Amino acid sequence: MDQISFGTDGWRATLETFTDRRVRMVGQGVASVLREDDDTGTVAVGYDAREHSRGFAEELARVLCANGFDVLLPERDCPTPVVAWSVRDRDLAGALMLTASHNPPEYNGVKFVPEDGSPAPADVTDRIEANLADPDPLPEAEHGAVEEVDLVGPYVDHALAFVDTDLDGLTVAYDAMHGSGRDVTDRLLEAAGAEVERLRCGTDPEFGGESPEPSAEKLDTLIERVRSGPADLGIANDGDADRIGVVTPERGFLDPSLFFAAVYDHLLESESGSAVRTVSTSAIVDRVAEAHGEPVAETPVGFKHVAEAMRETDALMGGEESGGFGVRGHLRNKDGVTLALLTAAAAVERPLDERVSALEDEHGEVHQDRISVDCPDDRKSEVIADLDGALPDEIAGTAVDRVNDVDGFKIFLADGAWLLVRPSGTEPKLRVYAEATSDERVRELLSAGRELVEPLV
Repeated sequence: MDQISFGTDGWRATLETFTDRRVRMVGQGVASVLREDDDTGTVAVGYDAREHSRGFAEELARVLCANGFDVLLPERDCPTPVVAWSVRDRDLAGALMLTASHNPPEYNGVKFVPEDGSPAPADVTDRIEANLADPDPLPEAEHGAVEEVDLVGPYVDHALAFVDTDLDGLTVAYDAMHGSGRDVTDRLLEAAGAEVERLRCGTDPEFGGESPEPSAEKLDTLIERVRSGPADLGIANDGDADRIGVVTPERGFLDPSLFFAAVYDHLLESESGSAVRTVSTSAIVDRVAEAHGEPVAETPVGFKHVAEAMRETDALMGGEESGGFGVRGHLRNKDGVTLALLTAAAAVERPLDERVSALEDEHGEVHQDRISVDCPDDRKSEVIADLDGALPDEIAGTAVDRVNDVDGFKIFLADGAWLLVRPSGTEPKLRVYAEATSDERVRELLSAGRELVEPLV
């Protein structure tokens, strides 16, 4: 039980720790919480393309059924956003999703999705943790039933109606990274009229031997395909397709913060509304919002914080620098599938390279990157506490202007650059982020950040 802890996006662990028994305990915890709330509706149990995810999903389904809940089990592995949207569309009590998202193949994980389809807030996951226990079945006559259903088809129909675009003439190279976006994101793009070139759309529970993370260093083939033609745009999803990576002909991998700014700018041409971003996301989003007279809310890292702020402010778009974005009217949750269609729609109206260059001309260039420093989970809070007393008056030769402690420490420098140090919520690491006006300056800041943090670990 001590090994189960819900971080910024569910509980994840290697398969040595992520065992059948612990998964069943999570199922019982969820069942107990739903019972406490007198919610006796149906629960969905989704799963990604990892080798053991379907088996873990069946274990959860058995536990929930033994607690009196009917369960919907997808016919195939499917994206987390498909499951999350289905919760709201079908008026379900909630869902459990078996996925370790972008983590390497030796990991698995589980998320709970409440009835509104948004990420579970901390007070809900705290209650689940407090109710972890071995299954406590009801009498057999009170057990629920499992039904296998198609969740993908209705979701695709919804996404086509929500974005309502004609992609005829657009060629998109799509990289599923062997994840659950295959035959979903590409199917959606084709249904909207795009010609789709598929990369890594075959089933491989090992993800080709690496983590299914849509980052620049893992998308070489996609980048080459777009830069050499004939693809006009490249799109990739992570393992459970709640995140998106975008590639353009001129820029290659498009910085997620610039992508956020570009899509938000596109949405503002026909709608109004604020933005929500995490503390690690670029301030260029703020500049785009300000140019349209819109405010921006800043949150700690983790889409559950973004989703809550989107609800409170009725924001048009929310996102984080790791590639997770949600839009108003669809889902207050990360969705790399519908965002793929929205991205293609924006590119048809105006090429993303052209749009981003125009934003940089108006608001100035931004460059951002991050590194990770290994840090055991039980040391994270102590290191952050020690950092509070070790912050210098200057970093990389520039004076510290102010410090924001919304999530870890975000250190603003006198030249407008910033450095952020915060604990990862999913891995035994500390994250160090930097933003400045050049890549060279970003590298200097990241190096300084590493030198600041490593002695404290």
